[in-house]
Amino acid sequence: MSGAPGRVLVVDDSEVIRQLIRVNLELEGFEVVTAADGAECLEVVRRVAPDVVTLDVMMPRLDGLRTAARLRAAPATRRLPIAIVSACAPAELRQGESVGVDGYLGKPFDPAELVALVRRMMLLSGRDAPRQRFAYGFGGGFGSGFGGGFSGGFGSELGESG
Repeated sequence: MSGAPGRVLVVDDSEVIRQLIRVNLELEGFEVVTAADGAECLEVVRRVAPDVVTLDVMMPRLDGLRTAARLRAAPATRRLPIAIVSACAPAELRQGESVGVDGYLGKPFDPAELVALVRRMMLLSGRDAPRQRFAYGFGGGFGSGFGGGFSGGFGSELGESG
């Protein structure tokens, strides 16, 4: 990665959210590409080779969890860092963990938390580092079931994977 801190593929069916994420990441020097749903994400990821993908959960055609599962199943994207950026319910977070999602950010989110999460995901894009899962913006907690137990809060590590 020369110049920019990295390339992020932002996937959300809301154009407003895509633009909000794009602006905040571009202000921090990231190159940002967007897609409106999971099906478009699978097309775009092959063309642009992102360093990190952020996914909403609830989207038409192909939702974020099924998109993450397909990215994990393909050899070319198996190790691509994936973060869910969504107003997730606890069950969706557990499903995300089961398909190999690396990070979570709750909506609505603080732009600083978004940038922090993407920076952490960029560390995973080196492919050799142990996989860690991170959550931001989930104060109050959802209980255990995330590696070492998820207690919520900002910047909580969710445990190692893989």
